[in-house]
Amino acid sequence: MPFVDIGELKTHYALTGDGEPVLVFSNSLGTDFSMWDPQMAELGRRFRILRYDTRGHGQSTVTPGGYTIEQLGRDVLGLLDSLRLDRVHFCGLSMGGMIGIWLGIHASSRLHRLVLCNTAARIGTKEMWNARIATTRRDGMKSVAGAVIERWFTSGFRASFPEKVARAQHMLENTSPEGYAACCAAIRDMDQRKTVAQIEVPTLVIYGGSDSVIPTAEAHFLTDRIQGAAEVELPAAHLSNVEQANAFTEAVSNFLSP
Repeated sequence: MPFVDIGELKTHYALTGDGEPVLVFSNSLGTDFSMWDPQMAELGRRFRILRYDTRGHGQSTVTPGGYTIEQLGRDVLGLLDSLRLDRVHFCGLSMGGMIGIWLGIHASSRLHRLVLCNTAARIGTKEMWNARIATTRRDGMKSVAGAVIERWFTSGFRASFPEKVARAQHMLENTSPEGYAACCAAIRDMDQRKTVAQIEVPTLVIYGGSDSVIPTAEAHFLTDRIQGAAEVELPAAHLSNVEQANAFTEAVSNFLSP
């Protein structure tokens, strides 16, 4: 797979397909770009798809942290510039959605349409994130993986599809603890509640009805603040693109259709 060097950061990415428009996928905390595998077959027939590993994750560089959402958003712009991509569709889940919010506010000229999935303008408390950072740095990724997996998927999905859950847990446990902690800091310090209404690009909000990380009220907050935003609720927990892969893919495809 190719890499792009931008200053201290080496970004691992995959750009597949031909033509325009390009659809960019941005990952959840604790994942690499393979989390979007369930969407590739269907959406890859309609779009040229760019996936990338967020700073500190997958095969991208683990630069010293903590990071900020602005920094992660500028990483996306640097990647687009390096690949000479002017305007794209952008779909981000959880942390990727927070990056999408930042792009929608600060770089709307680079976006055709925006899909914000299982995300919010602010997530959790500083105390919660500080505890997660400390545990991860002290005890490693396996110390938090079990609790994270329970938030990622409903109990029914975990029981019915253990092989999919195992793949997700393997991905999580192999994330760099330092990169994970640095991105936790970015989420901890992010609060875009006062600025999210500045987003003017067409936006879809996808959320899980059983997502304990993002209560439905937080998803509705985005829809209410972003003028003209549409929303889709899926019967899923946090990684809705995996738990309800077909319905998720259909919602994205329908929204991005000309």
